[in-house]
Amino acid sequence: MKFRQFSNIGWRVSEIGLGCWAIGSEWGDVPHEDATEVLKTSLDNGINFFDTADVYGDGRSEQFVGKLLKSTSEKIYVATKSGRRLNPHNSDGYNPQNIESFIDRSLKNLGVECIDLLQLHCPPSDVCSKKETFEMMDDIVQKGKILHYGVSVEKVSEAMDAIQFSNVKSIQIIFNMFRQKPSEEFFKEAAKRDVAIIARVPLASGLLTGKMNKDSSFPSNDHRNYNIKGEAFDVGETFSGVSFEKGLEAVEELKKLLPENFTLADFALKWILMHDEVTVAIPGAKNKQQASLNVNSVDLDEISELIPSIKNIYNKYFREDIHHRW
Repeated sequence: MKFRQFSNIGWRVSEIGLGCWAIGSEWGDVPHEDATEVLKTSLDNGINFFDTADVYGDGRSEQFVGKLLKSTSEKIYVATKSGRRLNPHNSDGYNPQNIESFIDRSLKNLGVECIDLLQLHCPPSDVCSKKETFEMMDDIVQKGKILHYGVSVEKVSEAMDAIQFSNVKSIQIIFNMFRQKPSEEFFKEAAKRDVAIIARVPLASGLLTGKMNKDSSFPSNDHRNYNIKGEAFDVGETFSGVSFEKGLEAVEELKKLLPENFTLADFALKWILMHDEVTVAIPGAKNKQQASLNVNSVDLDEISELIPSIKNIYNKYFREDIHHRW
């Protein structure tokens, strides 16, 4: 495993982390044994950064991560999120009473006294630009409940607003071969401020594994079934917001570029890691086998010569539909 500096706080985190949404909910059924194996395998493969949220399985994901923490003496960095428990989910709900109560619940789920990194969970856009938001977070840090905080965002504009506040240590954002806008408009500004970048949805909900086809289907409790048009939450979280059909076409073109010894998933993750501003990419996994494959890209050769061709595929299939939306 290789490691990168996380902001200016002294952390060295694995280039590949684990996104723990799938072991919580919204990706079909993941049995308890499989979830445990995913976490253990990830740790055994050198991963030391685990990203979860209080709404993943209504706390199930956090509880699994908490059990992992208890099972090892190795240093693990845990990032969780707060805010999406609000109903309705609106700006007014991002107040000290609500957020601190959510954090208290996460502390209990994780079995810790202090959370390493607390991220506001895709809040409404105006929350990212209010000084009151980050004064609230500073107060919670002072209370000792969280060490550091960041923001998980949907849009580049939200990320740009949030990093104007100096104590924001990280931005989590969708970044993959189908969603390239962050590298064009955000990464340099984040790097100037030593803001860590957590790249989520790195495999476009599985499209970039190359294992899907036009006949692929998903269970009713999988967001790739029920959120295709954004019925439950932002459509960008499902297949990165791209048309499934266009995604399959783009995948076929990407396969033609594959270097020897690369799977498409390796290729997609290596492409992300070629961006030095990215701190950690967080693919998920539903079983031990997927967790093992997540780390392969770290030690593969660089693909600098292929980056222009990948950009051309993005421009051909997605720029017009996607670039302006997020």
